[in-house]
Amino acid sequence: MSTREASAADEPIIESLDDLTAPMRAGEKPKADWRIGTEHEKFVYHTDDNHAPSYDEDAGIRDILMSLKRFGWEPIEEVGPDGTANVIAMKGADGTVSLEPAGQLELSGAPLETLHETCNETGRHLAQVKEIGEECGVGYLGLGMWPDKTREELPVMPKGRYKIMMNHMPKVGNLGLDMMLRTCTIQVNLDYSSEADMVKKFRVGLALQPLATALFANSPFTEGKPNGYLSYRSHIWSDTDPHRTGMLPFVFEDGFGYERWAEYMLDVPMYFVFRDGQYIDAAGLSFRDFMEGKLSVLPGERPTASDWWDHLSTAFPEVRLKSFLEMRGADGGPWSRICALPAFWVGLMYDQGALDAAWDRVKGWTMEEREKLRNDAPKLGLQSPLPGGGTMQDLGREVLDIAHKGLSARARLNVSGDNETGFLETLDEIVSTGKVPAQRLLDAYHGEWGGDVSHVYKQSF
Repeated sequence: MSTREASAADEPIIESLDDLTAPMRAGEKPKADWRIGTEHEKFVYHTDDNHAPSYDEDAGIRDILMSLKRFGWEPIEEVGPDGTANVIAMKGADGTVSLEPAGQLELSGAPLETLHETCNETGRHLAQVKEIGEECGVGYLGLGMWPDKTREELPVMPKGRYKIMMNHMPKVGNLGLDMMLRTCTIQVNLDYSSEADMVKKFRVGLALQPLATALFANSPFTEGKPNGYLSYRSHIWSDTDPHRTGMLPFVFEDGFGYERWAEYMLDVPMYFVFRDGQYIDAAGLSFRDFMEGKLSVLPGERPTASDWWDHLSTAFPEVRLKSFLEMRGADGGPWSRICALPAFWVGLMYDQGALDAAWDRVKGWTMEEREKLRNDAPKLGLQSPLPGGGTMQDLGREVLDIAHKGLSARARLNVSGDNETGFLETLDEIVSTGKVPAQRLLDAYHGEWGGDVSHVYKQSF
């Protein structure tokens, strides 16, 4: 989730539908200016006993964040209700390193032109945190869910919005706290040139998100035992909050565009309002009431552009629109898959021929068929049955072929003359074998690990 900093005092008030769609319209860019933004989270654990470090303990999350200063990162602080200033993120040339609710570390990378740059950025970040980890006695796990921790065993970070969200989550779903405390993901943020381009990319992204979920499925354990899923992280979203998650049928309806997205977001209940450095609990309240000056926690006040931007970050569907599109369906994983996810989506969406081919492949599915794929993928992975016959593995072959062609057509070369298709190799191997990452973990659990999931901590990130 994004890291909030202070807003300008003279920000404009949100008053109209045009104001609500302004961030989306402002996101339109010519193709030459399209960029790739990659976000990835990782679990942090102490190597002596595998516990998740708290914020304040020695060699804890705060110390890890502050150690990044040696690499040129600068702290972002948030002042708590008691007046204590807590470092909640570090800002630098490679984006922002922030802490998720239970201390998961996230890099929200900079907007970059090529996948070569993206993977170099990932490598720099991992090298930095590994160096710090060796000094602090901590390691990192590239998984979609904590394999052995209960909610009660996990710390909660001192970030104002998290307290509000954790109070609200159990009121609207059974697994929202698991989403916050026990999961990690990889995401990629992509640009669009026009409203029509956004719509096609949004539709392709939603329709193929179950394939991404299957390819990156990497969360088969809960509290030390197999949980019956390949991506339990993905399953968690199905019981988190129905008002702000899901496959969004209206995206496939005629007339979908910026205004329809803004109307959807107006119907997503609020979480908070940020004022004078503090988060005010507005959980469950209406942004429409806020626009009319009728918000009970801030009577008479109307929202600013920053309030709307904050609100846009509180919906969690499989694809999300702000001033760019976020692809949100993948479990956390190691370096190779952090590079593979943006390669997958850039290959499909940054070449017109590839985007058209991808849409042609999925446009005939009904909403019921899309929903079934979304529900099957967390359990069945690449063996999920497709509409009209075949399996997700078959779809993976077709879609990866399209992605390869899209990346080849981009012809973005590194200093060695290689194009970007090499970043798809790890996905090619997964589709070739039909075995997703979670199945390899399960094989190890039932084989060489002897039913002891703690062996996962010996896996290289």
